[in-house]
Amino acid sequence: MSGHSKWAGIKHKKAALDAKKGAMYTKIIKELTVVAREGGGNPDTNSRLRAVMAKAKEANMPSDNVKMAIKRGTGELPGVIYETVMYEGYAQGGVAVMVEAVTDNKNRTTAEIRNILSKKGGNMAGAGSVNWMFTKKGYIAVSKNSVKEEDLMDIVLEAGAEDVKSESKDNFEIYTQPQDFEKVKAALQEKNITWETAELTMEPSSKVRVVGNDAKGILNLVEALEEHEDVQEVYENSDIPEEVLEQLANEE
Repeated sequence: MSGHSKWAGIKHKKAALDAKKGAMYTKIIKELTVVAREGGGNPDTNSRLRAVMAKAKEANMPSDNVKMAIKRGTGELPGVIYETVMYEGYAQGGVAVMVEAVTDNKNRTTAEIRNILSKKGGNMAGAGSVNWMFTKKGYIAVSKNSVKEEDLMDIVLEAGAEDVKSESKDNFEIYTQPQDFEKVKAALQEKNITWETAELTMEPSSKVRVVGNDAKGILNLVEALEEHEDVQEVYENSDIPEEVLEQLANEE
């Protein structure tokens, strides 16, 4: 899911968000290879690579794996050629869905993503159908127990953050422009403030409120997509009330 969702937070507490470390490593390796091929192997000049390397570090991926993936991307080592593909579609209740995948066989992946959408009550849409609803943003969630809101705002706004929201029960939510994401993270680290989530994501311009079976169907669809080995990220614009998410999480 767009990993900063309340559902992701609840699932994280249940220790179920990244249950399969091997699958997560595979996805990060693919992403490292692609961003190194597209922007070069130097993280100082390739901000996307720097962000993925940070993700690999947070996942405790061995540094040798990271180095080899980057070298495959730059051509220093032989390896599979991956490409990034974006899929657009709709889930139940008219919710817009974007799926970012990295694959070495676009035809196979397209067919499989289409099949998942269809089986879970959604459908694939043409390019440009929903991507206009989303904007690339940096997102950082910080526990409300770890810092006062006023202090946090002073730190992150000074570092270039766009906004800080406190609507979530548990976390402050910090939004940045992609180019300011690493600066804001560094400012938090300097003050020894840890985060629950830190990622580059696609933030929807508007959300669709869903409850009941539609909410359950959307969450099932997102989980099915995330389990696909080629899928890196799933973004969607549902607005599911927190009490509904809690209820569904307890049914797991």
